Amino acid sequence: MKKIILIFLTILSFVYSNPYAKCVGCHGVNGEKAALNGKSKILIDMTKAEIKSAMHGYKDGTYGGAMKGLMKGQSMSLSDNDINEIANKFGK
Repeated sequence: MKKIILIFLTILSFVYSNPYAKCVGCHGVNGEKAALNGKSKILIDMTKAEIKSAMHGYKDGTYGGAMKGLMKGQSMSLSDNDINEIANKFGK
């Protein structure tokens, strides 16, 4: 039982220490996918400034089209530092 708890805590730690972890399912491991059948931009094609602007806009409700509602929920838990980290990792 202790091993199971330790494994669970390790996974949980990874997910919460990696702000992009919850994005992988839709955007791909390297930000290479247009999420949800092409309804989003491809992250690696965006500039750092575009990613930051989009993420802040999703958080405050001023940005987004078809995925606005979904992305607001995904972005609300991201800090400014998390957004910068994602932008720096994938943006041009």
